[in-house]
Amino acid sequence: MASKNYYEILGVSKTASDEDIKKAYRTLAKKYHPDLNQNDPTAADKLKEVNEAYEVLSDKTKRSNYDNYGDPNGATNFGGGSYGGGGFEGFGGFEDILSNMFGGGFGGGFSQRRSMQEDGADIDIRMNLTFVEAAFGAKKNINLNRNETCEHCNGTGAKSASSITTCTRCNGTGTITSFQNTMLGRMRTQSVCPDCNGKGKIIKDKCPHCSGVGVVRVNRNIEINVPGGVDNNQILTLRGQGEAGRNGGENGDMHIVFNVSPHKTLKREGNNVYVDVPITFTESILGAKIDVGGINEKLSITVPPFTQTGDKITVKGKGVKIYNRNSYGDLIVTIVVELPKNLDRAQKLLIEKLHDDIKPNQYSKKNQYIDKIK
Repeated sequence: MASKNYYEILGVSKTASDEDIKKAYRTLAKKYHPDLNQNDPTAADKLKEVNEAYEVLSDKTKRSNYDNYGDPNGATNFGGGSYGGGGFEGFGGFEDILSNMFGGGFGGGFSQRRSMQEDGADIDIRMNLTFVEAAFGAKKNINLNRNETCEHCNGTGAKSASSITTCTRCNGTGTITSFQNTMLGRMRTQSVCPDCNGKGKIIKDKCPHCSGVGVVRVNRNIEINVPGGVDNNQILTLRGQGEAGRNGGENGDMHIVFNVSPHKTLKREGNNVYVDVPITFTESILGAKIDVGGINEKLSITVPPFTQTGDKITVKGKGVKIYNRNSYGDLIVTIVVELPKNLDRAQKLLIEKLHDDIKPNQYSKKNQYIDKIK
């Protein structure tokens, strides 16, 4: 039985839905991604374990086998310890155990092992984005070298279909079966066929384009649709865009980690963006229309009379696009009242006149402070 608890690895219960499993996987994949944990030498191993758990629990057949037999491949590797003097090694299924122990009559013989498949490796990429690209999305091109299925032989590795024959040593099963007499009866073990390396097929004439491997190295330009709302260090996973699998194995995935450059004036928090905007002290007293720089546009907003430093004005829907939704955050403008650094004589006289005209009880905060320190 499998020694790993895949539900524990993903932090979900046995009754978790497919969506719960996917959500847990995405969270852990981001948490343990090596690019985000360069000082943690264990991150890569943890990510590998998370990927292994997700591969099993996201596949209905493998999950059912794992739940019932403790092994995603089903009851194909039952046992692994020893009993008495004879080892239970590599049984092909529960029917085989009964057949071996009681002389047959419990099923249709040994189960055939599927040809060995090899899934493709994942590809990890860091992508630089401007603040605007991350906020609203963008089309980006990636140039990379990766293994792709050979289009000339469709991944078979053979020059033609007639070049492929069934391995006579294993009869196409990819495994060799041997038997051993023990105190419990005649036991069997299985090993990879050395003639076909577990493929079950022999290639007489190899494909000249991939030399019989089934995959070729290709330089590829890929257009990526970056969704609006991604943030710095967020990971976008593109299923099947990694290295090609072999012998019918699945392609790996592509993991894109985003580096988002900061904006000159804006600060992002979630889907909202914040900006400090200075206004003159006369604008703060009288009110005014002012220009504010948004993410990729200039906005005109109204400052009401008697606006103070620290007052906030919210502009709805002018923030970052909400990821996977057709809506946007807000732009939050914080007002900073600026006083002039110097005045000429005429200006100073006007200010003095204004100072004399304004009554002390018109300054509420100053009066509150004076009352507190009396």
